[in-house]
Amino acid sequence: MKQYVEKYMKNNESYFKKVSSYIYSHPETRFEEYQSAEFLAKECENQGFTVNRNVADIETAFIASYGCGKPEIGFLGEFDALSGLSQKPNETSYQPFNHDIGHGCGHNLLGTGSFAAACAVKNYLKEHNLAGTVTFFGCPGEEGGSGKTFMVREGVFDDVDAAITWHPSPTNAIMNLTSLANYQVSFRFHGKSAHAANSPHLGRSALDALELMNVGVNYLREHVTSDVRFHYAVTNTGGISPNVVQADAEVLYLIRAPKIEQVKKVYQRIVKISKGAALMTETDVTIDFNKACSNYIPNRHLEGITHQNLLEVGADKPDKNEIDYAEKLWNTLSESEQGSYIDQLRGFGYIGDGSEFEGKFVSDSISPYEIFDGLLPGSTDVSDVSWVVPTVQLTSATSMLGTALHTWQMTAQGLSSFANKGMLRAAKTMAMTGIRLLQDESELQKARKEFEAFRKNNNYINPIPDNVKPTKLKYY
Repeated sequence: MKQYVEKYMKNNESYFKKVSSYIYSHPETRFEEYQSAEFLAKECENQGFTVNRNVADIETAFIASYGCGKPEIGFLGEFDALSGLSQKPNETSYQPFNHDIGHGCGHNLLGTGSFAAACAVKNYLKEHNLAGTVTFFGCPGEEGGSGKTFMVREGVFDDVDAAITWHPSPTNAIMNLTSLANYQVSFRFHGKSAHAANSPHLGRSALDALELMNVGVNYLREHVTSDVRFHYAVTNTGGISPNVVQADAEVLYLIRAPKIEQVKKVYQRIVKISKGAALMTETDVTIDFNKACSNYIPNRHLEGITHQNLLEVGADKPDKNEIDYAEKLWNTLSESEQGSYIDQLRGFGYIGDGSEFEGKFVSDSISPYEIFDGLLPGSTDVSDVSWVVPTVQLTSATSMLGTALHTWQMTAQGLSSFANKGMLRAAKTMAMTGIRLLQDESELQKARKEFEAFRKNNNYINPIPDNVKPTKLKYY
């Protein structure tokens, strides 16, 4: 199996690099990935998959399937980018393009790696005349959109027996931590405009209400547990004229906690603060629930299989050019960033004290795997898939040590030779896991047994209300 997958990836290496390059060169934000989604969907058709577009009533979501019957192994692919992270590739300084968007989380690699794994499993299935189905899920809007959570709500993953995915990072490991659940909510204040000097008493400032709300929420920070997070962005200040009382203002909140029930309680307190701010300013507030996602549920049996395969695939040794490039990027980091890179790696499941990285700028090893109840201080919509399907995630080194997600340095490395090696390493590992699950029903049964034991005592309710639809990124 390993030799088959290795040979397949080697023979198609240049093809998958071109796929990744296309997505990198056409960055699009959540639910607007029209070019990336259509490109990937067509490539799936070219590879022999049957494609179903506009899945879950999301224009850029699609399902590509091959085979028939059980088991069904799913690969999750993402391809959305981030605003504010435009960056020319392979540079060692901040050099944005004239557009604002860039792949600062490596989703060009993520989507292509999962696609490559699905293609390898599809060809293995075909050549060995195996029963079963391999499915590639085109999942839009992970960044701030929770596309997969919407897809889960519509039953997209209900027939899948196991879901496999990965994420680019500076390390090679199994992503064995649970994550933070979250709500994303807009608070829109509406007041009354007036001349700020001539008749201020006639105005009611929506911006005052927004500022009072933010002050109140910041006081709330002292009265929540240390694992709760909430952040906000003021998305509308009401205009640029200081002599006009601002009639409209808006703030977008992201509220996180280890469990969705905790998120809900904090959200309810923030709602009260918003209403209090509206009362103080005699304005009105409209609350717009944007999206949500649950906490991630690891499947330890699938993790063990995937780690075994990751060890078999092994870590590539970087060449001199890759090391030199990484060193130059390392020197763009602050002392604080350089000093905290091991903690950053632990968030991806790395286990160790970092001694193997002494004097190095990139990872050339595979982290050991252990089962422990840690918490990733971030969120992912893969989480909701993990509540309905046994799910596994790995991470593969595609960037220099110390590279933080959502930075220009991450974007800059998105087409590097080291990133491509990491992408193909992840693809090989996922493909080998998929093939093993297709060939050995007992492995799937063990994963399912673990999953059902958890779900027996943990009810799942999709955190996005039925009336909420996916929202595109707004620009003001």
